[in-house]
Amino acid sequence: MAVALCATSLVVLALLWEVSLPFWDRKLEERRARKAAREAAGADYDPGRERRAEQRARELLKSCVNDEEWGMYRDLGFLRVWGGSAEVPDEARELRGVPYAYLIYPHKPIVAYLPQTGRLLNEYCVEFPDETRPYGSPRLPDSDDVLAKWMALKGDERRLINEANMHLPGRQIDPRQVQRDLWRLGQWERERLARANQAAKGRPRAAGPADPTS
Repeated sequence: MAVALCATSLVVLALLWEVSLPFWDRKLEERRARKAAREAAGADYDPGRERRAEQRARELLKSCVNDEEWGMYRDLGFLRVWGGSAEVPDEARELRGVPYAYLIYPHKPIVAYLPQTGRLLNEYCVEFPDETRPYGSPRLPDSDDVLAKWMALKGDERRLINEANMHLPGRQIDPRQVQRDLWRLGQWERERLARANQAAKGRPRAAGPADPTS
């Protein structure tokens, strides 16, 4: 009986091996192909290329946005853009004209929200692939991705919002993180205003016209 069971097990194992052999051959070929691709790419790979690309992207972003927006991105890592030309979200329309805004993150959805209440409205997923050659990749440098979204919102907000994949808040970005970022933005704006007021107080007052009676 034991001999028969052993013989049956050996037959089953042999059959399983025959069936699975093409699968393992295919996996081995895929592994070899990936290794060859990595080796081919590594021959011309420059480890500092991404860093230099991001530095150029930051310089371009700085030259396009205003001082407040650049300071916001430099200090906080995201940009705020006020909504304007697109169709107003239902939640904002219910509040009769209350302005809405967007937060732009690198390689994350654009988040629409109500600044007065901090209420999150929607996430808008858009992608801008890197078309540069010969090193084009699916991802732009972080600052280029932010700039592309900023330009799209500024240039044709309605088209961007209509073509984006819209989701409710929390689909890809944790709402708690967005709320923390809104709090950080409020703190940043108050500190910036305080510095501006302090600088204004420190400036010498411009001389007025001379008194004709003196």
